Amino acid sequence: MANYTAADIKALREKTAAGMMDVKHALDEADGDLAAAEEILRVKGQKGVTKREGRTTSNGLVAARAGDGVGTLVEVLCETDFVAKGERFGALADEVLAQAVSTRAADADSLLKSTLADGRSVQELLDDANATIGEKIEVKRVARLEGEHVVSYLHKTSPDLPAQIGVLVSTTGGEDTVARDVAMHVAAFAPSVLTREEVDAETVEHERRLAEATAKEEGKPEAALPKIVEGRVNGFFKDRVLLEQPFAKEPKKTVAKVLEEAGAQATGFVRFRVGA
Repeated sequence: MANYTAADIKALREKTAAGMMDVKHALDEADGDLAAAEEILRVKGQKGVTKREGRTTSNGLVAARAGDGVGTLVEVLCETDFVAKGERFGALADEVLAQAVSTRAADADSLLKSTLADGRSVQELLDDANATIGEKIEVKRVARLEGEHVVSYLHKTSPDLPAQIGVLVSTTGGEDTVARDVAMHVAAFAPSVLTREEVDAETVEHERRLAEATAKEEGKPEAALPKIVEGRVNGFFKDRVLLEQPFAKEPKKTVAKVLEEAGAQATGFVRFRVGA
């Protein structure tokens, strides 16, 4: 029987994020040699990369960095929450984020093709991590936001997991405090656009038709329909438009009103939620 301990198993799992049985088999094959077992896991992992391509990545994290009028947000995904909360995966995400910042990447494709200091592409970095960790790992989304002021906010939906929601908000005027409050609001209320003008006209018209048909089905008076329809369409905007949403900390005021009172104006935002 190979000479290794439970501590060796734990150390190798933490280092590689490989499964318990995979680690045990590698240690058996390596006769307890940790370095050799790690290499075995890596080789076997490379063989499984192609097989893992079709797997679902529903776990992971979002990472962000903001400063000097620029913010970058990345979503890095894996298969299980065990890997997602591991130090190795967190370090990988930090490396991916740093590369996105340094290359000014604004989308996943350009980031994946970019070259790291060691000569590998980011895609090759992920493939190597895929092999050693034993799960499919991918960069799903990347966003870059510029403005007079840009702040970031990361939110954990569970204390046991890394950040699952990430937000960037750009503003002009005012203090970073109000921008951060708005970023926290975006994390909680998930608006889809900044202003109602950004909503597709066909979508608005569909909502208008739906509101009218619903009102008629409810037996509302014909004369009252225009006002009812307009109210329901405005409600649709209120749910989706950041500036028209009731502010999280002061629901009697809209986000736009809070910004106005702070002498600020929102110019853009991005929100990622893992797997969404």
